[in-house]
This record gives sequence, C-alpha cells and structure tokens, in this order.
Amino acid sequence: MTTFPEAGRSVRGGFVLLNPEDGTPMNTIPFQFNPDTLTRTLQPQGIGSEPGDRLEALRLKGPPHETYKFDAEFDATEHPESYPDGLLPVLSSLELTIYPTSVQLSNEDDLAGKGQLEIAPVEAPLLVLVLGPHRLVPVRITDFSVTEEAFDTALSPIRAKVSVGVRVLTVDDLGYVHKGGRLYLGYQGQKETLAKKAQRPIADVGLTTI
Repeated sequence: MTTFPEAGRSVRGGFVLLNPEDGTPMNTIPFQFNPDTLTRTLQPQGIGSEPGDRLEALRLKGPPHETYKFDAEFDATEHPESYPDGLLPVLSSLELTIYPTSVQLSNEDDLAGKGQLEIAPVEAPLLVLVLGPHRLVPVRITDFSVTEEAFDTALSPIRAKVSVGVRVLTVDDLGYVHKGGRLYLGYQGQKETLAKKAQRPIADVGLTTI
C-alpha cells in the first residue's frame, strides 16, 4: 500500500483494509475514477471555550477533527463482459466496511440465547483512505450513499456514484502504538514537511517586522 506508480502516471486512490492486530493488508478497494472534487473540513481542538480566556486562547489539546467528503464513480458499461455481476461486488466491498461480519452477528445471537453478553465487540479492520503518496489516512466512514444510475438485464447496477464522508482517526482515537495511530503520525508528518516548503519571509506581505 505504500508503493505508487512512477512519475508521469496517474495515481489511483482508494481504500485499504488492514488487519487491526498486525497491520497487514486484508483487502484493497481502488477507485475506478479518482474524485473530481474533495471537501475537507478541520475543526481545531482548543482548550479555551470562551472568548477572553487569556490563559488558554493559544493552547491546543489535540489534533483537529478532520473530515473528508467526496464522490467515487464506477462504470461497467464499456466492458460489461468484465462485470458479470455488474458493480455489485465493488459496491458490496465498500458497504461491508461499515458492517460487522455475519459470523460476528451470529456469535452475538448465540451469546444472547445463552443469556450472555459480549463485553467488547471484535475490533473491525482498520480502514485507510489512500489519496496519493502524501495522504495515507486512517478513517472511519460517517456517511455513505449510493446512486445507481444504470442496470443490466439482471438489474445489477452497471453505473453508480458513491458519496462518502469519513472522519480522520487520530492518536486521540487510536493511541500511539496502534497501526492506525502510527499512520496518523505519518500523515501529520507529511503535512509538516510540505508546509516547510511553503514558508516565506515576512517581506512577502510588505512588512519588515511585527
């Protein structure tokens, strides 16, 4: 998941599911077409909640809450022979990232039938949003909708748009030892490295000092 095509070729984004225990890839869901637009929202996590709180105004208690929203489009109309079940397999792969497995559901039912309760549900795979070499982001899906726009003779969708909203998982969510926490630190580290390339002197805004 860290290997990308050589310079000059377009990188394809997508999702990678990692085993939460050892961080090994379990499945990859590439986007057929990269999103045309992507909206990111960052909400700072400051300590001071009231205006005029002079002691806390410049303190940050953790990484900002960051969300991504985008549309991923899929089209099987040009090569229907490659999609005997239409887009149902890829759509199912995307949808199952927010499902417990059927085995987990059956186990919960068995425990309930015995009058027992599972104290902690099994940890789900870690979902990583891949948007090029600089953005490998551990996320949780918060919004998911599918618009199916065309169908084959078996009513399987052959053209669809998936609208996805995700929240970035930080070290506050996962800790520093978890694979997702380490991925987040790498993601923030990439931002810090890129930001250094944009540093400019104060003279660029017409000042000599402040």
